Amino acid sequence: MLKLIWRFALVVALALAFAWLADRPGSVTIRWLGREIEMSVVVGVAVLLVSLLALLFFWNMLRQVWRSPRAAREFWRFRKHRRGYEALSKGIIAAGAGDAQSAARHAATAGNALSDEPLVNVLAAQAAQLKGDKDNVRRIFAEMAKSPETEVFGLRGLFSEARAAGDLVSALKHAEKALSLNPRLPWASAAVLQVQTARKSWEAAALTLEQQGKSGLLEKDMAKHRRAALLTAEALRLEDSNAEKAFDLASKAHDLDPSLVPAAAVLARLLIARDSVRKATKLLRTTFEKSPHPDLADLMGRGHGSDDAEARFERVRDGVGDASANLEAAVALARAAIAAQRFDVARAALANHVQDQPQARVCALMAQIEDATQDKGRTREWLARAIHAPRDPLWVSDGVASPRWVPVSPVTGEIVPCQWRVPYDVLPVVDGFLSGPDVAQKTEATAGLLTSSTSNTTSPVIPNRPLPDDPGVGSDDNAA
Repeated sequence: MLKLIWRFALVVALALAFAWLADRPGSVTIRWLGREIEMSVVVGVAVLLVSLLALLFFWNMLRQVWRSPRAAREFWRFRKHRRGYEALSKGIIAAGAGDAQSAARHAATAGNALSDEPLVNVLAAQAAQLKGDKDNVRRIFAEMAKSPETEVFGLRGLFSEARAAGDLVSALKHAEKALSLNPRLPWASAAVLQVQTARKSWEAAALTLEQQGKSGLLEKDMAKHRRAALLTAEALRLEDSNAEKAFDLASKAHDLDPSLVPAAAVLARLLIARDSVRKATKLLRTTFEKSPHPDLADLMGRGHGSDDAEARFERVRDGVGDASANLEAAVALARAAIAAQRFDVARAALANHVQDQPQARVCALMAQIEDATQDKGRTREWLARAIHAPRDPLWVSDGVASPRWVPVSPVTGEIVPCQWRVPYDVLPVVDGFLSGPDVAQKTEATAGLLTSSTSNTTSPVIPNRPLPDDPGVGSDDNAA
């Protein structure tokens, strides 16, 4: 509409201009090559305009003729590119449908028509993957990694192929290079972290988690807890070989997560080795309030190696707090009291936790108390109850229970919380298990199983569940 108005305005302006010239008569004389041409001003202006229009027309015609070879080449190139993009579109659809042959054919057609199109390599890689041509897939991804436009894409493909082949060294190298190009790449950061945890490079993995927290790829609180777990794993590994570095790592882990039991345990052991017993006791009490655990109570009791059982009992009683509402505190106090031969105190500590279905360790402690007081009948009763008592707590990570704390899931390898809790509510009762002449033998065997150690890891192995792989964080004695 605006163009029509402008054209109409131009015509009106020309008409007004000619009208203005017509009202002012005059003549124009042209002398050229001995000839003289005389005309009015209006006619002269009209001839001039027509001459300009004719020159413009002939100039355009000459330019079109001059550019016709180039225009023809552009036309054929356009048709070629159009066929290439059509083949590319059909190839992507075929790859998505799982048609390897059609995808490869269309990829070849698109590659001939679109030599500089990055999506051609993507389609070719997909077609090769569908056909199972691993060598061709790696070659295509390597070519893509050489181009700045597709470098990250190619690195991700090379990482996936290396990880599938079990080459963790190459996989880590590709992921680290991609992460250096873009620190906010979620897949690269997660891949680097996954490879680092698989190789048990706990300290390097903790640095990667710190970067994830700073870049916003992971919530800061979650990053802190996971970093604490990995630093603790490294501290446990170095506790015997490099105590100084283990102390620094455990201190960082405890600052990040004061409720993490293994971090507090290893830090307390190192403090005790440095004769900083008071500081270790304060740390243990703080962590025990947040996360009660028998290993912490045990460390409270053996802060001074030369003390007798009575002194250890006093320290445990002062450190664990109220035993009536806290099962871990009650168990720790009862064990220390039994060692100090204060059986009334041990019985009182467990009084609120022997109702209903007490755990196996509680039954074992009650059996020890009754045995010490020469009540054999009550001793056998508690041992019998222990056989079918609810499970004792274990470290549970991703549904797998173990007496040893692990920083990563033994199922997926991901960094998940390892919790101190009961794996199952109650062990199943087998009909007739306590019938027959071998009942006494089974009861005595159970007594030996439950009372052979004062450790919290006396629970039987979970049936039909595999134990996790060694996470590389040290021996059982160092696990917290």
